[in-house]
Amino acid sequence: MNPLLDFSGLPRFADIKTEHVTPAVDALLAECKAVIERVAADATPATWRDFVEPLENANERLGRAWGQVGHLNAVMNSPALREVYNANLPKITAYYTELGQNEKLFNKNKYLKSSAEFAQLSPAQQKIIDNELRDFRLGGAELPAGKKARFKVICEELSKLSSRFSDNVLDATNAFAHFVTEEKGLSGLPDDARAAAREAAEADKKPGWKFTLHAPSYLPVMQYADDRAFRELMYRASATRASEFGAPELDNTPLITDIVKLRKELAQLLDFNNYAEYSLEPKMAQTPQQVIDFLNELAVRAKPYAERDLRELNDFARTELGMNRLDAWDIPYASEKLRVSRYAFSEQEVKQYLPETTVVPGMFKLIETLYGLTITPTEAPSWHRDVRFYSIHDKSGSLVGQFYLDLYARSTKRGGAWMDDAITRRRIASGIQAPVAYLNCNFSAPVGGQPAQFTHDEVITLFHEFGHGLHHLLTKVDYLGVSGIHGVEWDAVELPSQFMENFCWEWDVLRPMTRHFQTGKTLPKSLFDKMIAAKNFQSGMQTVRQIEFSLFDLELHSSFDPAGTKTALDLVNDVRKRVAVVFPPDYNRFPNSFSHIFAGGYAAGYYSYKWAEVLSADAFSLFEEKGVLNPAVGQQFRNEILAVGGSRPALESFKAFRGREPKMDALLRHSGMSGGAGVPA
Repeated sequence: MNPLLDFSGLPRFADIKTEHVTPAVDALLAECKAVIERVAADATPATWRDFVEPLENANERLGRAWGQVGHLNAVMNSPALREVYNANLPKITAYYTELGQNEKLFNKNKYLKSSAEFAQLSPAQQKIIDNELRDFRLGGAELPAGKKARFKVICEELSKLSSRFSDNVLDATNAFAHFVTEEKGLSGLPDDARAAAREAAEADKKPGWKFTLHAPSYLPVMQYADDRAFRELMYRASATRASEFGAPELDNTPLITDIVKLRKELAQLLDFNNYAEYSLEPKMAQTPQQVIDFLNELAVRAKPYAERDLRELNDFARTELGMNRLDAWDIPYASEKLRVSRYAFSEQEVKQYLPETTVVPGMFKLIETLYGLTITPTEAPSWHRDVRFYSIHDKSGSLVGQFYLDLYARSTKRGGAWMDDAITRRRIASGIQAPVAYLNCNFSAPVGGQPAQFTHDEVITLFHEFGHGLHHLLTKVDYLGVSGIHGVEWDAVELPSQFMENFCWEWDVLRPMTRHFQTGKTLPKSLFDKMIAAKNFQSGMQTVRQIEFSLFDLELHSSFDPAGTKTALDLVNDVRKRVAVVFPPDYNRFPNSFSHIFAGGYAAGYYSYKWAEVLSADAFSLFEEKGVLNPAVGQQFRNEILAVGGSRPALESFKAFRGREPKMDALLRHSGMSGGAGVPA
């Protein structure tokens, strides 16, 4: 049996081969189209049972199978898998585009909405119908035939371009390697970074130490390497990935132009002025101007702090490091030196107390305390030997959900960290279908026989992704369309993930998950106090950087003219002049690897990280008031935020938890910027 057509349980990753993909996709598409024909027929009543459920069942099977293929393409990329993925992607895109434009289905949803049955449906079911009607309009269902055909072509082309963009970034990242042959060239690098580089060189059967553009290799060089030329070499290679400075076939510059042009055309087909307006339609924010005003207000608050951060860094570099000029490749290095000087600790020192063997169980313990759950290791087929699998049970012993944990970087895995859904909770004939999630990171694998050690930033990343996972796994909604992360406004989907980050700064949470990898001692309170003192170190610079990315994204998809003389690179430079304090060299091609907006779901939505951070900081402030490990507040958060998924608007969920509208105060306080626009000299 084709493993991609087996929906009896967990994905059969050990059995899936590339030759299974096309037959499975073709069979499932045929099944879906047959169901559409049946439920769209006049003879089929426009009821939940006869119309909505059969279509939902068929689409769920297709989504689960294609989701497995997409997941493998992201975590175990190979030429053969990439080829079959890209060969089937147009078919999948065409199906969903046609589905979104099917007037008969649209009309049946409208009929169901106006029928007597609608009032008898649960709020979650009603929300699904309302979302469907909105999505049919956004999918071009009301367009005339000629425009519908063009809309479909655009959707198919955009999916191809986005996939190519992502492939180019991965290939350009993998294409670079730098070998250091003299040990003196490693001056400043931590022992674990050296050991990993040595093992990488040995794997290639080469002498010396191998460094790549993957984060676990790249970041320690930028932060610790004393050799300035080495840092510059690595920075230039990273900053010019997938650009005209490398292999022509991997240059994303023309893809950026094509993607932005097509998105604008797609939006205008639906009578939106620009793609940003189209993108915001299903989000919390109502207009591009509202988002711009939010970002500008935050920039006004943050920029004075950013300017102070940079001024202090320049002064320190000049007086203590003998560096009269700070270039882009010097900033992480000088910042780490300043951190050590000012707070008498380094990230490397903290890292030694954060082995994977205590961090992961410590994170699980937090969840068990807050939500009354139990997390246990479980056996399941996986795609790589490093992947682990866990089950979550409630106090009664009932299965709540399950998740895969894939922590380490490798050349076959796309960069960054992300959560995705494998199976979504819903009620089926046999009972409740338990949700399953993928949690993916790109941390350094264990070296030298020691467990992997995480930086505190990596612990924050792990908590962030686990927050997304909990949003998916702890839902109590029984209907697929608004269960877990489904149906949640995109600019609110980061609330549970950013909320989880706050716990990484709490002594009662962090201390139990620390153990020095050599001595076994827990993190000293004195070191933690230094971490707290340094928590908002350069938070101004970090905030304006996020605002820079967000404004670039929003303006690219609203006021920018892709047919004009100005390029995307010109635009990001214009944005920097307004909000940035750090300016990269002219050869920097940041847009060419900005996968979030060109190959992910964040187009005209990157602002959501900051938007949701306001919500998450404000939500966490209730824990600060009533006890960080307070199970009663934990249950309230689960019930009002996590459990409801997309079954009601995110703002309603927030107000149900917090008892009021969100305020920016907690975010500014957490970021050390609560003093208004003025800051000390």
